[in-house]
Amino acid sequence: MSGTITSAITTATPAIAGGDEPMEAMLNVCVPMGSVWGCETMMREFLLNTGSTIDEGRLAKGGSKLTWDYVEECAVCEMNWKDYCDMGSPDQVKVTSRDGKHSVVVYALAQDSIMSGHVFMPRAIWANVVVDPETFSTGSPLYKGSPVKVEPTSEDVLSAEELVLKLYAGGKE
Repeated sequence: MSGTITSAITTATPAIAGGDEPMEAMLNVCVPMGSVWGCETMMREFLLNTGSTIDEGRLAKGGSKLTWDYVEECAVCEMNWKDYCDMGSPDQVKVTSRDGKHSVVVYALAQDSIMSGHVFMPRAIWANVVVDPETFSTGSPLYKGSPVKVEPTSEDVLSAEELVLKLYAGGKE
């Protein structure tokens, strides 16, 4: 299990606060409470938003899709700090499509800029595995607001090449 520990701290130096009374402050600390692996009950639903990042574009346009730099930039799922802590601060997460047919393992990152209940993945092969393919007659899949399920995992993050082989070549080289 995991959670957020909230502590009330009372200081013995009221002069800092400019008064005679002890000062009380709330401190939120993200602390994993036990093992995050095997916590299948920690699966949560999120809205997936995808998009380009500067480094994703630089690496993709520069022909570097098979490099470790590309994996580090694009095989990620960014989420709100609270959501990240509630999931046990995992290193990796498995992101699964709404219908449960497709999933991909990526690195988990906590970001201040992500709203709770949302996750962001750079637009690359890892996100494409779980993006809702419905186009609503536009010819373009739902890159914003795709419902997904996210859960902590200890599975390995695959490189772009390994992922293509797994998905399209049945794992054969």
